[in-house]
Amino acid sequence: VQLQASGGGLVQAGGSLRLSCAASRRTFSNNGMGWFRQAPGKEREIVSAINWSGGSTYYPDSVKGRFTIARDNAKNTVYLQMNSLKPEDTAVYYCAAARTGRASLSPSEYSYWGQGTLVTVSS
Repeated sequence: VQLQASGGGLVQAGGSLRLSCAASRRTFSNNGMGWFRQAPGKEREIVSAINWSGGSTYYPDSVKGRFTIARDNAKNTVYLQMNSLKPEDTAVYYCAAARTGRASLSPSEYSYWGQGTLVTVSS
């Protein structure tokens, strides 16, 4: 599975961005998907996860209420809508495909990773 993330950029605090992650494989619909981010000098952390059907999602407290994950299995694409962005959201964002259909939380549960897209939020 190849994953292509896009949609990053520079935005002012309070603004919005929508990230997209296109998968190359038709069996994408069997995989849970996740978005992670990594800021300079920090560990990679989960931002959101969604199960194979889209019926189960996860958000850490740091983004809950501001970020929304969604998927379109017909288009082999997962999205991350990010609203009310803060400077601390600045990071490289990665999409990943899980080994199972669950909304997995740990990076070790993901087999495939996209190349990352940079999100910069200015104050």
